Amino acid sequence: RRDMAEAEAAGSAGAGPAAGQGPGEEGAELAAVIGATVPTGFELTAAAEVQEKLGSASSVSRDRGKIYFEVPARSLPQVHRLRSVDNLFVVVQEFKDYQFKENKEDALKDLEDLVKKLPWTDPLKVWELNNSLKKKKTKRKKHNVQRTASKEKLNDDGEEEGTAQKDTNKQEDCAQNATGGEPASGQDTEETKAAASRNGEEEEEEDDNEQSDAKDDVQAGSGDGRRGQGEAKVLKFRVTCNRAGDKHSFTSNEAARDFGGAVQEHFQWKADMTNFDVEVLLNIHNNEVVVGIALTEESLHRRNITHFGPTTLRSTLAYGMLRLCDPQPTDIIVDPMCGTGAIPIEGATEWPSCYHIAGDNNPQAVKRAANNICSLLKKNENKESSTSPGVPLDIIQWDICNLPLRTGSVDVIVTDMPFGKRIGSKKKNWDLYPACLMEMGRICTPGTGRAVLLTQDKKCFAKALSRMGHIWRKGQTVWVNVGGLHAAVYLLKRTWERAEEKRPFW
Repeated sequence: RRDMAEAEAAGSAGAGPAAGQGPGEEGAELAAVIGATVPTGFELTAAAEVQEKLGSASSVSRDRGKIYFEVPARSLPQVHRLRSVDNLFVVVQEFKDYQFKENKEDALKDLEDLVKKLPWTDPLKVWELNNSLKKKKTKRKKHNVQRTASKEKLNDDGEEEGTAQKDTNKQEDCAQNATGGEPASGQDTEETKAAASRNGEEEEEEDDNEQSDAKDDVQAGSGDGRRGQGEAKVLKFRVTCNRAGDKHSFTSNEAARDFGGAVQEHFQWKADMTNFDVEVLLNIHNNEVVVGIALTEESLHRRNITHFGPTTLRSTLAYGMLRLCDPQPTDIIVDPMCGTGAIPIEGATEWPSCYHIAGDNNPQAVKRAANNICSLLKKNENKESSTSPGVPLDIIQWDICNLPLRTGSVDVIVTDMPFGKRIGSKKKNWDLYPACLMEMGRICTPGTGRAVLLTQDKKCFAKALSRMGHIWRKGQTVWVNVGGLHAAVYLLKRTWERAEEKRPFW
């Protein structure tokens, strides 16, 4: 609800993408209109995150799963750290009501002619700046890895055996560290706090570096798009067309081919479908046309997961679900069917002041989730180049219908329930869903507890929920697209009624 209110307020501020935005009010300040693809159904959640973290109002596209917002170009590093966005692009121009000709040849000719009229200069400067930031980040990453390696050498007095031993120990202790367990030999948490504050300072320093790098590059950017890093380099490009609507006389491929031909002629770039420097986006949704330049090479939703399972949830969708339940500091958040751990890992990363518990009945899933937590810990160590204090997350193998947790001890439950397609079956869900809701109701705090549950088996869930009305009240429903399946995210509120008694389900 908070997200809805914030996003509505943001929408009323009316900061949609303007045609060919140039420098901001401060004169030479380069402004960028950013388009972001987000999980369908979570557009308002993403808009609220942008408002909260960047102070920018967003407009939600009529084409579901996209939002637009304006930021100074120097804020690009923060834009890439948004948790709710999959892909980012800088808007060259948007046409809210583009009139397509009925004849195919005429419609395609209009798209070709459009290329020469578009305000490419500033968006290309933003693209160049984005590229230089990516390179600096890669260099910094390499530098940190080298520094960590040299530290290890010093600590082990150059003994290769010691390093190997340390790595083995690290691997064995990884799951234990991931839980953020008790400090060794009865030490208090002062050391951990000191390490955390040191890491915080280093992170702030890194942010400042990125900010100043961005500022320098904004001033240095040439933006003519005809040169790359060296004078002689000819940029390679491709055009990707995403089209929706049944009133167009042409296909996506035809639009991409003809628009791409005009781009090639205009910039003298070289077309390359696989090994390209620049990806030009042509998004057509009925009469809404947006031309953009991609800022991300691969979707940001893969950020946490290195060990995948058959139904691994996108990190961006996990973030949307967690944000829906409005986690508060010290909340205990449980994912009782965690799979590869996408939800608890996202939770521990973004809400470290909460305590996260993950579990699954499948030992393979628990193993994958533990490996993903290990990867996160290693990434944190490399990033902070010092001992990481761990993450506030425990993982355990358990039975969803008989959880080893005290009655009323959990504040929030967030989970992706089995759809009955790749895992389980629709038939089994008729017994599983009511049993799950009953056990979740038992561990959840009466009156204040809440649950956010994702499922595509809506009929079975609705039936189970109607039988559990004494424990759970339905708050909000968000319709989402999960791998082409029409699914729903339900926000449930825990009633004050005790849940010990076992009622017949059907």
